[in-house]
Amino acid sequence: MSGPRYTRLAQSLPATVPFVGPETQERARGRPFRARLGANENLFGTSPKAVAAMQRAAAETWMYGDAQSHDLRQSLAARMAVDMDNVVVGGGIDGLLGSLVRLTVEPGDAVVTSDGAYPTFNYHVNGFGGVLHKVPYRDDHEDPEALIARATETGARLIYLSNPDNPMGSWHGADRIQAMIETVPDGSLLILDEAYLEFAPENTAPPINVDDARVIRMRTFSKAYGMAGARVGYAVAHADLIGSFNKVRDHFGMSRASQEGALAALGDDIWLSGTLAKVAAARQRIAGIARDNGLTPLPSAANFVTIDCGRDGDFARAVLAALVERDVFVRMPFVPPCDRCIRVSVGPEESLAVFADTLPDALEAARRGTS
Repeated sequence: MSGPRYTRLAQSLPATVPFVGPETQERARGRPFRARLGANENLFGTSPKAVAAMQRAAAETWMYGDAQSHDLRQSLAARMAVDMDNVVVGGGIDGLLGSLVRLTVEPGDAVVTSDGAYPTFNYHVNGFGGVLHKVPYRDDHEDPEALIARATETGARLIYLSNPDNPMGSWHGADRIQAMIETVPDGSLLILDEAYLEFAPENTAPPINVDDARVIRMRTFSKAYGMAGARVGYAVAHADLIGSFNKVRDHFGMSRASQEGALAALGDDIWLSGTLAKVAAARQRIAGIARDNGLTPLPSAANFVTIDCGRDGDFARAVLAALVERDVFVRMPFVPPCDRCIRVSVGPEESLAVFADTLPDALEAARRGTS
């Protein structure tokens, strides 16, 4: 009996996922984590108004979600002072990235990103046969000028930049990002991933200009709004590009509960403001824990803190392994020199206290070369 006939491209790809989730690790370990501080989730939770809206929508699960996400797009457009035709909603930024790559990248096309930046974007590019060209980080920041130079050199279809950045937590000011937009070469499109924007200082993002076809801005309800499990992301760009998503997107990919929850969360500014204050305080708490252990916390404009472990990547991996062995889930950058660090998501005091209690022993184990 013959099986499916895979494409040559599919046959060439590894059957892997960009991230190994904490649940997968817990199953492999045979026990749960005591502190879940590795996925950049919002441990401070979801707006009660959003939870209530999703509970009400659960009774309507027999219906498909609105294929146009009309009400949510209308609210998002009003908040950003753009037209609805400039906004598309999808299954998190990950889903939108997949649709965008499908729209713009054919096998062999060049795509530019930073070496060590968000690997899910690379996963989509590889899946559609694009060729990734990477530039290194500079002083723990993505390098806008180097990205533009490489895109010009390669004729890249897409350029990816996250601001604030994951995994380092660094950020560029609005003026530098606008200068990058102004130099995007003809035929290229800048993807500006702003998943962590709500946590960043003012004047991090330039004003939205939907008449500028050189850039698409992507944002999410997964981080500041605490709805990672609902999978709601959105993009804002020129109407022609947004309209083209209808050619490839999953039109019924959004559940009614996700749509209603996001709409309610968007209207609860009091909850959001409280969350942002808690995140800022927790970043300071993590920074203090790092310093107490002789480590260096990097400045962060996200809901995590990247901690320089003071040695090379092997030592940081040993620290991470020792933390995981002690039931603390954290992650780390993958590529030198950023891999000298570990990355710790913010959370409530009970989770950070576990990290604080565990880190000294994990460091000692790493120094001894044992877990």
